[in-house]
Amino acid sequence: MIKFLQFRKFLTIAFALVLIALIYNQFDHTLKKAPIFNGQRRSTSRSMIELNVNVNSSASATVSPEICTGLADHLGYSTSCEFLKSNPHCSSDGLFDYLKFYYCSCNEGALGAIVLVIWLVALFYLLGNTAADYFCLSLQKLSSLLKLSPTVAGVTLLPLGNGAPDVFASIASFMGTNNGEVGLNSVLGGAVFVTCVVVGIVSICVAGQRVQIDKKAFIRDIGFFLFTLLFLLLILVIGKVSILAAGAFVSIYVLYAVFVAANEIVRKHVQKLKAVTPLIPLGVRIFSQEDDLLQSSLLDAENEADGYGYQNRNSLPEWMWASHVAIYSNQKFQEHERQLWGWHDDGIEVDQPWAKFWTVCSFLEFPLTFPRRLTIPLVEEETWSKPYAVASASLSPILLAFIFNSQDGLAPQIMIIVYVFGVIVGFALGTLAYLHTIPENPPYRYLFPWVLGGFLMSIVWFYMIANELVALLVAFGVFLKVNPSILGLTVLAWGNSMGDLVSNIALALDGGDGIQIALSGCYAGPMFNTLMGLGVSLLIGSWSEKPEPYNVPQDNSLYYTMGFLISGLVWTLVILLRNDVRPNKVLGIGLVGLYLVFLFVRLMSAMGVIPLVGL
Repeated sequence: MIKFLQFRKFLTIAFALVLIALIYNQFDHTLKKAPIFNGQRRSTSRSMIELNVNVNSSASATVSPEICTGLADHLGYSTSCEFLKSNPHCSSDGLFDYLKFYYCSCNEGALGAIVLVIWLVALFYLLGNTAADYFCLSLQKLSSLLKLSPTVAGVTLLPLGNGAPDVFASIASFMGTNNGEVGLNSVLGGAVFVTCVVVGIVSICVAGQRVQIDKKAFIRDIGFFLFTLLFLLLILVIGKVSILAAGAFVSIYVLYAVFVAANEIVRKHVQKLKAVTPLIPLGVRIFSQEDDLLQSSLLDAENEADGYGYQNRNSLPEWMWASHVAIYSNQKFQEHERQLWGWHDDGIEVDQPWAKFWTVCSFLEFPLTFPRRLTIPLVEEETWSKPYAVASASLSPILLAFIFNSQDGLAPQIMIIVYVFGVIVGFALGTLAYLHTIPENPPYRYLFPWVLGGFLMSIVWFYMIANELVALLVAFGVFLKVNPSILGLTVLAWGNSMGDLVSNIALALDGGDGIQIALSGCYAGPMFNTLMGLGVSLLIGSWSEKPEPYNVPQDNSLYYTMGFLISGLVWTLVILLRNDVRPNKVLGIGLVGLYLVFLFVRLMSAMGVIPLVGL
């Protein structure tokens, strides 16, 4: 256990060092290049795909307006770096210019590739850690402040917390120019991975226990998911979507949530029993200190408020709010003994000779944690700090102003006004925070603005990190001469699904209701990501194109992905119904085998080894 914590510490330090190196490289390039280019402010945002070549008169090479097509061959240029310098529009769509870093700063060497791979892992970590340590905490308190019942919270805010990395990665890809196919492949690829690999491994692990899962809830989840995929398939076939159609797609989850909530309310009034009730996840057993099973109804939760009235002790268990992203968390969930991510670090002491070393190393983690602490309000007892609270209230508006000004085509006068407005608002909020908070504990009055601020700023950081992640994947597509959608289908889908894999397997091995919770999450989670991640993305796209319909990104390989996804769901439905809704090895081996076939077909098709119809 101690070795794992030390490895995690070293990994975090490596992430921070890579971030420092990228910042230094970007700053060095900024100093060397002229601030004015052809008399206009140079725009690097959203320009990787739309390559507007400004070729030197002495060079006769022409470049295709695709993903920097001429970069690899760099015809007419001695190196790829010279090509990039002569074509400034061929740049990464992110805070850092990964193309120049790899081709110019690292001369296409192995060191540059290693640094970027480490940074890719770091971005996955930052995405999950922001969800676990900031976003989910805000959602948990927001649920208590709004006095949501466990059922309503379980089908609204809870899936949003656990699915946030997938949802915002999808939205970020659609916000980029022509990167929508990355988001589509990421969400659907993640759904195939979870419903095949995770369900398959869980089924193999629990096959000997002969556990029977809730048949009605299972059919309900599978039915809604299949209907969602058929609706999405119809959108892809048509190729266009209006605001009404996108809204109808998103509303499927609203219908699902209402259906689940109504079902649970009926159960409550009919049964009147203190029993575990299927929810999303299906149910939960809380372990007492004597290891006795306490049947805790999620619907019969009574408000036992503390002295300040914002904490509901019998609401959804604390560990559920971040179950799928808990592997990225630095927080300790002390409400129950169940450890979803497979380790328990209470009571672990570091040897005295290493204590000072780890203290020094913790300062190296600052580049990863410090910016978020300065801009995301946190009102947790364990992490409360008045200086950080005042700083977050002051700097959040300035960060929002910076993001707003990163758009293309803004006049300098508008940018100045936005910055001045951000500074004024930040100064006002910082002053209020300083006057109405104390160092000893977080505020208990006017708590809602703090929680809402943490919720909104977490979303801002989600967008920033997810946008950087998509930009890096597109850059890797250029390096490897691979379509970025393949990287979305594999790397992005796997990275965002690691939390599901670890948490659901740990829950299943825990036995009892953990198996039902794990299998329920394997379908409710991907369905939420599909409806919210892709649905909101399509809604934003159609809104931006109104009154004309939004052109859905065309990628014929998505039909094969959806075919395998639907096949996996049908296989699961048939096998479980024939086996009295008991997971077995036949189900697990079949699902894992199906995913391996899917992965082999897609990769071989991408490399041109296996020709597929329509590709």
